[in-house]
Amino acid sequence: MPHSSAPASADPVAHIAPRDKAEILAQALPYIRKFHGKTIVIKYGGNAMTDPELQADFAEDVVLLKLVGLNPVVVHGGGPQIDAALNKIGKKGQFIQGMRVTDDETMEVVEWVLAGEVQQDIVGLINAAGGKAVGLTGRDGGLIRARKLKLQDIQDPSKEHDVGQVGEIESIDPSVVKALQDDQFIPVISPIGFGSKNESYNINADLVASKLAEVLKAEKLMLLTNIKGVLDKDGKLLTDLTARQIDELIADGTISGGMIPKIAGALDAAKSGVNAVHIVDGRVPHAMLLEILSDQAYGTMIRSH
Repeated sequence: MPHSSAPASADPVAHIAPRDKAEILAQALPYIRKFHGKTIVIKYGGNAMTDPELQADFAEDVVLLKLVGLNPVVVHGGGPQIDAALNKIGKKGQFIQGMRVTDDETMEVVEWVLAGEVQQDIVGLINAAGGKAVGLTGRDGGLIRARKLKLQDIQDPSKEHDVGQVGEIESIDPSVVKALQDDQFIPVISPIGFGSKNESYNINADLVASKLAEVLKAEKLMLLTNIKGVLDKDGKLLTDLTARQIDELIADGTISGGMIPKIAGALDAAKSGVNAVHIVDGRVPHAMLLEILSDQAYGTMIRSH
């Protein structure tokens, strides 16, 4: 059988001279050295999750990070997939202040979509790219203990919204994640927690990723999402923000809606010892790799001060 090679046009970097390719690889070296052995928690959501080419890029990035000595941990969302499943059974998703209202029936759908479908797809993608991924939910190894979320009204703090089986994190026991990391596995975690009566809770994936990054003392928290990052009033990307600047952006309405829990979690993580939190545009191929292993900014970096 003669060896057939793909046409040059199929290779997106075919036009780059070998010397330039070597230069690009060499530039990654200081970053690989700096982050070797460090944990990177990656929240995987938005469009990067639904476009097959971006899915493949994401899986390759995760495997490459593992192979060069970093420890990636993936926490995934699944909003669009949950909405699609709810539509099939004739249910309309309802949100209050960016949180999904979750009754018993919705919770069942959330569990089978996140743990049964989305998580297993990601595990399969990473394994196909040459990694060893293992899927977990908050139940596995007692990873995420949760309680019912009491959602305060933004305008009137004396008022509470009942959002059903939506949980807030009581505690995270990272021992199962550490055991898998030590054995060269890549953990893929669904944001489902369990309560004192073994009940299930749907937890905001950004918050799970943020809290997990704190508990694992991660070097970085990467929030892969379907926006460029935090934009100012004129739509310009803000590449570097501090805690104080973020408080001001929330106060003046620049940051609003579903962006608030994302930023709040990122801010908590930055204040609790995670060195840098990056909100990265998952629609850019290999954005995560470029953000970690180059000095190019592909999103917003949040520092604690």
